[in-house]
Amino acid sequence: MRRVALVALVVDDYDEAIRFYTEALGFQLVEDEPRPDGARWVVVRPGEHQDGTGLLLARAKGDAQRARIGDQTGGRVGFFLHTDDFARDHARMLAAGVTFLEEPRHEAYGSVAVFQDLYGNRWDLLQPAPQ
Repeated sequence: MRRVALVALVVDDYDEAIRFYTEALGFQLVEDEPRPDGARWVVVRPGEHQDGTGLLLARAKGDAQRARIGDQTGGRVGFFLHTDDFARDHARMLAAGVTFLEEPRHEAYGSVAVFQDLYGNRWDLLQPAPQ
């Protein structure tokens, strides 16, 4: 079996990124290990399942990486957070201060709304339609 295990997300600060993803989005902190070079290996995952794709929160090094913070996908939605209860998660995220860029929409493929993370990367909160 093959699967995508991690996706790197360039961040400005480990601790502020951990706070946002765990407190505002409800992710679980899976790993936070110091590296010999002063960096950290920080992995968060949504929900309680530890076998899904995780985010490697990678602190930017140098000007080129810092320039990508918040715009890793050129302004497109680049990340998709699936939920089994859109209304619950949308309300919880709003209460936690997450910025939604649109009102929830109900499409043929499910309920969706675009939000941004603390750096401006665009995400879809999506409850897929029943099959």
